Amino acid sequence: MTLNDEELDDFEKRTRALLEESVTRIDGRIRSRLNQARHAALAEVERARRTPWWRSFAFAPAAGLVAVVLLAVVLWAPRPGQMVPIADGASNAVEDLDLVADGETFDLIQQGDGGFYEWAVAQADAGPEATS
Repeated sequence: MTLNDEELDDFEKRTRALLEESVTRIDGRIRSRLNQARHAALAEVERARRTPWWRSFAFAPAAGLVAVVLLAVVLWAPRPGQMVPIADGASNAVEDLDLVADGETFDLIQQGDGGFYEWAVAQADAGPEATS
């Protein structure tokens, strides 16, 4: 349903009349409080517009997070030429992760060569003296 220009003008006039009538029915004290609230809101918008974006506290959490990450990188990043120590168990974990990350190894596991993998695990658990 669309309104033609004449119907739209008539609708606008009736709406404006109803609005103005409702305003006149409001108590003067309430109108005064509404007007004060309106002026306070406009003043706050103007104050926020004059404040530079970089002084706003809206970016404080993001800036703090960036600062912490940068500090962590600077403090804990290895220096050039510095060796990063790896715990004994961690080197095995890295090798295991490499095996899992390799797509071909995963395909072999799914194809059913489980006997070999069981043997390999048993050999690894037995230690180097059992590899003869």
